[in-house]
Amino acid sequence: MSILSPVDHDLAVVYSPLMPVTFHERLAARGIELIEVPDNEFDSMGANVLALSPRRVVMLEGNPRTRALLKRAGADVREYSGREISLKGGGGPTCLTRPITRLS
Repeated sequence: MSILSPVDHDLAVVYSPLMPVTFHERLAARGIELIEVPDNEFDSMGANVLALSPRRVVMLEGNPRTRALLKRAGADVREYSGREISLKGGGGPTCLTRPITRLS
């Protein structure tokens, strides 16, 4: 499961308990706003967010706090029901894609 999902050049979704402290500090020092995924949304892949373009993302439904934080940061959030393919298969939206060209 993702520990860091970039959303824009200055915004990322993170799960800090598994992230090295020095890396977390480096991101913050570079002015990257970090959206912290709550513990109770980690197992439901709240940190696994796919950026389609800057601040336009796809995430697994069932992570309302992370979704709300993304929206508050100005992101356009789309959700999908991943009960079968994601939760049972252990792969969120970033795992279900191939490399794509992101729109600017």
